[in-house]
Amino acid sequence: MLRFVVRRLLLLIPILFGVSVLVFFWVHQLPGGPAESLLGERGTPELIKQYEEQYGLNDPLPVQYVKYMKTLLSGDLGVSTLSRRDVTTEIRERFPATIELAIAAMVFAVSIGLPLGFYAAKHYGRPGDHVTLVVSLVGISIPVFFLAIILKYVFAVRLGWLPSVGREDILATRDHPTGFYTLDAIINRDWAGFWDAIKHLILPAIALGSIPLAIITRITRASVVDVQNEDYVRTARAKGLAPAIVDRRHVLRNALLPITTIIGLQTGLLLSGAVLTETIFAYPGMGSWLAQAITNRDYPVLQGGILFLALIFVLVNLVVDISYAFINPRIRYG
Repeated sequence: MLRFVVRRLLLLIPILFGVSVLVFFWVHQLPGGPAESLLGERGTPELIKQYEEQYGLNDPLPVQYVKYMKTLLSGDLGVSTLSRRDVTTEIRERFPATIELAIAAMVFAVSIGLPLGFYAAKHYGRPGDHVTLVVSLVGISIPVFFLAIILKYVFAVRLGWLPSVGREDILATRDHPTGFYTLDAIINRDWAGFWDAIKHLILPAIALGSIPLAIITRITRASVVDVQNEDYVRTARAKGLAPAIVDRRHVLRNALLPITTIIGLQTGLLLSGAVLTETIFAYPGMGSWLAQAITNRDYPVLQGGILFLALIFVLVNLVVDISYAFINPRIRYG
C-alpha cells in the first residue's frame, strides 16, 4: 500500500509539469491580452507597452515559461494582474467555498442516487425501473445553467423561499476564520448563521449535483443488476439468508467499486470549479474566480488556479484508489 501511494505521488511531478506547459501556452494564445483587458479604452499603445514590460509579457513565450517555473518552484503562484493580490491568498479564500458547495452537491447526489439506483435494480424491468431511467436521463440531459436559472426563478424569485446569490446574507457581519461558513457557525454555536449558510447552499448544490445524481443512479442500477446475478449471491440466498443481509453483505458491497469510482471522479470534477453554477448564483468560489480571470486575461490566476485544481483532482482519485482496499479486502496493491 505504501509503495503504491508513493508511486502515485511521484507521478504527480510529470502530470503537473505537463499541465503547467499546456495551461501556460494555452492562456497565452487567448485573443487579446491582460493589458488590453485591464486598461480598456484607456489602453494606448504606450500604456500597453509599459504594462507588458512591467510584467514581462513582451518576452518570448519560452523565456516567460522559464521565469514562471522558477517562481512556481519557489512556492509562489504569482500575483493577479487584476486584483494585485497573491494567487495563493485568493485560492486560500475561495477554495473553501468550492469545497463546501461540492460536498453539499455530492451529499445530495449520493443520498438520492444510491438508493434510487438500488431500487431500480431490485425492480428491474418493472415500471419503477423505467421511471428511474427516464428521470436519470432527464437529469443528465438538462444543462446545468438552465436548471440553475429555473431553480433560481422558482424558489428564489417567485416563491421567495431561498436566497439566490452569495454564501450568506449580505447584511451579515460574522467572522469566518476557517473559510467554511457552516463549520464556523457550528464552532461558534451560531445556529442562525448555520441555517443561513445552508439556505445559500441548497439551490446551487441541487443544480450542481443534478448530473452526478443521474450518473450515480444509472451506475448503481447497472452495477447492482450485474452483481445480484452472480453465483455467490444465489448461493447466499439458497442458504436461507435474509434478503436484507444478502443485499447489504453481498450485493451492495461488491457493487460499490464502480460506484465509488464514479463518485470520486464526479467529486474531482466538482472540486475543479463549477463555473456555470457559481457564476449564476454569484457564489464566490474557484469557478466564478476562474471565469472572471478568463474574461480579464488574468494569466497568473488562470495558470495557478488550474494547476492547483489539477493537483486536487489527482489527489481525489488517489484517495478513491486507496479506498478500494477497504471496500473489498481482496484487492491488494503491489
